[in-house]
Amino acid sequence: MLISDSFSRAAHMLIQGDSALYEIISLSLRVSSLATLLAFLVGVPLGAFLAIKPFAGRQVIVIVLNSLLSLPPVVAGLTVYLLISKAGPFGWLSLLYSPTAMILAQFVLVMPISAALSRQIFEQMLAEYQPLFLSLNLPLSRQIFALIQDARLMLITIALACFGRAISEVGAVAIVGGNINHVTRVMTTSIVLETSKGELGFALALGAVLLAVALIVNIGAMTVRAILAKRGAHV
Repeated sequence: MLISDSFSRAAHMLIQGDSALYEIISLSLRVSSLATLLAFLVGVPLGAFLAIKPFAGRQVIVIVLNSLLSLPPVVAGLTVYLLISKAGPFGWLSLLYSPTAMILAQFVLVMPISAALSRQIFEQMLAEYQPLFLSLNLPLSRQIFALIQDARLMLITIALACFGRAISEVGAVAIVGGNINHVTRVMTTSIVLETSKGELGFALALGAVLLAVALIVNIGAMTVRAILAKRGAHV
């Protein structure tokens, strides 16, 4: 098949709404969205806690989180695999080769991003907020809530970065998901499979969607940064 024919078939599948194609796209978006949401709900409060609360071992945790920013996806996948395989401590849950397993793998991959980047933001804010917190004698939970509330726009850029990292990942979800048709087949693993089979049209269609998602994520991040810059200019 000519390359031009592959592009033509890809466009046809996207326009006509190929059911297999959109099933894969839908699963990819659901898995990555849920993984990002979980990473955000855990990582942001953890980042705020690390920024506010001094305690023994805090610096070690910060170093570990920063190191995990470059965690190889296959290592994240292997870690989750060892935990939920039949021989693992959570094997009784029968999560292996399921969308839930893929969500967990992506969570392990992007949660450090959420925690480490939010901690940096909160530490910068704390220099301004600390005198106010001390004067009001606010409890730790109220301090965390106040920082998250005021940093919500900046946190959106972190969420977008986490989502972009999650949806473009292939190694971890392949290990724990198994790339099972109609069950755990997502865009990245499908592109690898379809390319190896010579089905370039299908792979190109999925690649176009991934590029579109990346573009939307970048536009969203740029928009948030522009809003923040505009606010800063008015201060």
